[in-house]
Amino acid sequence: MNLFKSIATFGGFTLISRITGFLRDMVLANYLGAGLVSDAFFVAFKLPNLFRNLFGEGAFTTAFVPMLSHKLVEEGKSKAVVFAAKAVSVLAFVLAAIVLLMEIFMPYVVEILAPGFVADPGKIELAVSLSRITFPFLLLICIVSFQSGILNSLGRFAAPAAAPVLLNITMILSVFVLMPLGETPAHGVAMGVTAAGFLEILWLSLFLHKEQVYLKPQWNIFALFKDSEIRTLFKRIAPGVLGAGVYQINMVVDTILVSLVGTGAISWLYYANRLQQLPLGVVGAAISVALLPVLSRHIKAGELEQAGNMQNKAVEYGALLSIPAAFALIVLAEPIINILFQHGKFGSYQTAMTAQAVIAYAVGLPFYVLVKALAPNFFARGDTKTPVKYSIIVLFTNLVFAVLLMKPFGHVGIASATTIASFVSLYQYCRGLKKRGYWSIRHGLVVKIFKIVFCSLVMAAVLEMGKLALNFHYDNWLHLSFAWKIPFFAVLCFLGVATFIVMAKITGVLNLSEILKTFLKKGRKNA
Repeated sequence: MNLFKSIATFGGFTLISRITGFLRDMVLANYLGAGLVSDAFFVAFKLPNLFRNLFGEGAFTTAFVPMLSHKLVEEGKSKAVVFAAKAVSVLAFVLAAIVLLMEIFMPYVVEILAPGFVADPGKIELAVSLSRITFPFLLLICIVSFQSGILNSLGRFAAPAAAPVLLNITMILSVFVLMPLGETPAHGVAMGVTAAGFLEILWLSLFLHKEQVYLKPQWNIFALFKDSEIRTLFKRIAPGVLGAGVYQINMVVDTILVSLVGTGAISWLYYANRLQQLPLGVVGAAISVALLPVLSRHIKAGELEQAGNMQNKAVEYGALLSIPAAFALIVLAEPIINILFQHGKFGSYQTAMTAQAVIAYAVGLPFYVLVKALAPNFFARGDTKTPVKYSIIVLFTNLVFAVLLMKPFGHVGIASATTIASFVSLYQYCRGLKKRGYWSIRHGLVVKIFKIVFCSLVMAAVLEMGKLALNFHYDNWLHLSFAWKIPFFAVLCFLGVATFIVMAKITGVLNLSEILKTFLKKGRKNA
């Protein structure tokens, strides 16, 4: 249950982050819409975030956190902090060089990322201009990811999970404060992105100081490249770029291809992906972040049975939270998009197109969450090469199906290819862990997952009947005013959650008393 508490802590603050993220996207949809300007901005916003997920939250974190956790166990906190200072100094140097090169060659980078923009000179010039403003965010946010890795290794999950709230709030404020200063509305938002990076570094620095962690920059960079620990770290980072970042790379493939579909398609996929990121970020990222240091400590101490138990619990929690979320997204895709984004320049056509993509992404949501729960088992053992092999197959699968499905189904075909790739990824991880004797799924866990699917199906049926009842009485209830839509939607949500909880209790999937006892114990300890 300690794992559950860590997941709940990280997931709870991530949920707050996602909610403010939706507020941010509502503001962006209202002021940027889903057209030329928004397409250009989302390419510029996606570019540093791709590298951030690969270097910061992907390859670097999965290589750095196990090494730091091992050092904490073996050599103590002071030696671990020295190692951390050396690592961040090298990381900052490498990323600063990457940022400089990307700023110089940005026109070519944008052409590769969004080849569909080439036919429209104004669109590609705008994307290049915005990307040059947002790309320094890469360096800043990777330092933030590094700070988060240290805090997570020390068992502190709340502050890192809350940091993205600063990005969302800064971007919202930039719409009203900086937007009038830019050539287009998107320029002000782009400035807000980079400003948020500085604020997040300051935020996490406060919590590092509370833990008495002071990172002194190391200026002998070239000497550090010869350091055995740093060399080991970078050997693990290199393959981890693909191993941990497969989801982000698939998103880039989607962006490249969807830029060829037509104006607005990039924005439809962006908003659809943002909706999927709520459960994926809250559940998948929380499980991955909480599990990695725990598994690393158990494996290093030779406690393999405990490591296996933690892995089982992570898969169980992932299935319990992601499968009903996927069914709910499929049934409620259009109402959610309508309520969140259908304002100002975002109309009913954009809602319909985005909802189709949400459904296609949602089918693959549980697969990606379970991959997030299984991948730390390799990283905790220092094995970053195996995930690379899996990633190459997944990337190839995504590319092939995206090309095949793009022509007949447009942006929905591209989203569907990502879902197919997620299933292939999950199959590989399950097979690979079993083959190496690291972990294999137990019969009891399989039965529980099937029960979760059954409960989710019942919940989805109840939600669908609720929608039909509303449409029967109000023709199309989504045409009503917000004063009516929001209460009706809230009732649907309550109905869905209540149905799932009742079914989960009946089938024995959910043990509410155990969860309540855990948090009551935590509350008494804190009192």
